[in-house]
Amino acid sequence: MEAEGALTRVKLAFIGTHGVGKTTLCYDLVAALKRRGVNADMVKEVARLSPLPINQKTSLDAQTWILMAQVAEEIRSASQHDVVVCDRSVLDNYAYLVRACGRQPVIEQFVAYWMASYDLLFKVPVTGLAAPDGVRDVDAAFVRDIDGLVDELLAQHGLACERLDATDRDGWVRRACEAVAGRR
Repeated sequence: MEAEGALTRVKLAFIGTHGVGKTTLCYDLVAALKRRGVNADMVKEVARLSPLPINQKTSLDAQTWILMAQVAEEIRSASQHDVVVCDRSVLDNYAYLVRACGRQPVIEQFVAYWMASYDLLFKVPVTGLAAPDGVRDVDAAFVRDIDGLVDELLAQHGLACERLDATDRDGWVRRACEAVAGRR
């Protein structure tokens, strides 16, 4: 039984292609939640830790490693925090796999199963060119391909998400805070 006023455990993910500001949103949201006294944690994008090639040179092994590392980090974080803010979901990771290797029915079945573990999904729109960060590919066609695959997979799996308004970037963290508070 939770204490009165305690926050129910919530896991949310900012989803979409790379280079759209998901990481910054995650840091900003976790900081805002902590200022409100919420025991929150961020699951960072694990692709940056991959021992195998990512981006357009990725492989089935690389994307499987990324997908499983994401799941492991989500489990670790959820065991210790009331709110888990994910920089991506497994669906995003699967979109990169689909682009590189095609649909993988067994993996897609697991992705569909794991997507039920997210309480909230926020789709971050493409609002410009991806900024070079030394890791992610900034090719505009690649960015658009992944964004389109994420939308396609969301629709095919009937997954609800809140699409953040490209014209209200300053309101994104506020909107996410309100959604988390609504899960109390």
